[in-house]
Amino acid sequence: MLHSPCPMVVTLHDLTALKRRSEHLRTSVRPRLRQLAVQRAERVIVPTAALARDAFARLGLERERVVVIPEAPDTIMYPRTPAQIAEARARFALPERYLLWVGGLQHPDPGKHIVELAATRRELPLVLVGPTRPWAHELPNVTLTGYVPDEDLAAIYSGAHALVLSSEDEGFGLPAVEALACGTPVVACEVPALREVLDERATFVESCDLIALLAAAEAVKRPAPPPPPWTWQDAARATWRVYEQAAALLDGPRTAIRSLRRVSVAGTERALTDSQ
Repeated sequence: MLHSPCPMVVTLHDLTALKRRSEHLRTSVRPRLRQLAVQRAERVIVPTAALARDAFARLGLERERVVVIPEAPDTIMYPRTPAQIAEARARFALPERYLLWVGGLQHPDPGKHIVELAATRRELPLVLVGPTRPWAHELPNVTLTGYVPDEDLAAIYSGAHALVLSSEDEGFGLPAVEALACGTPVVACEVPALREVLDERATFVESCDLIALLAAAEAVKRPAPPPPPWTWQDAARATWRVYEQAAALLDGPRTAIRSLRRVSVAGTERALTDSQ
């Protein structure tokens, strides 16, 4: 794959593992191969300009190779009826009123601050939605649903008082636009990507201030503003154009680009080796 005879297009969703390397101690070859694939790609798709800036700074990518294509809520994400909300609440043993967090709970991620969020004082119950591992079941005073199908997730979004985003770094923040699509207010810690995507559609508090985050979430009022108008159909069309541009390079001169790419990849390989 890394020496593909065809032009490669790589989608980069976030750079958390690279930005917080000391907290991600995997020593497998997979993370290294991912970064080398990014370096060899003719085009790199990212969901926000904030992530693009990180890619320029941390991966040394040329600006003309990086294309911003936002993500979007699936069409299944829309406000559910009271009966559907009640059914989901009964199925997952949820309280009548609750704050919601959505994401993966397979591994404790210090950047998400889930342990601190669970321990922070609040009035409303906190529901955590996402696949879990045993460590998550030791979190105090929270309700865990485990993996939830999208149909049920839309009802859980719809029934929540607010969605909270406690992360100090995001590549896009898909749960935020999903929640808005379901009519649920969003409260988030100040993060460049979230500010870019949501702007005035969400309530922001200072990064890592979980007391302020939960207080703002409990005080927020409905109705929530609609999500950004961008759709997955828009994203598909934009992605297709990027692949067309990359494919067109088969017919054009690529010698100079490959020469520059070899220098960039060699530098990345040295950096990756030094980090081990």
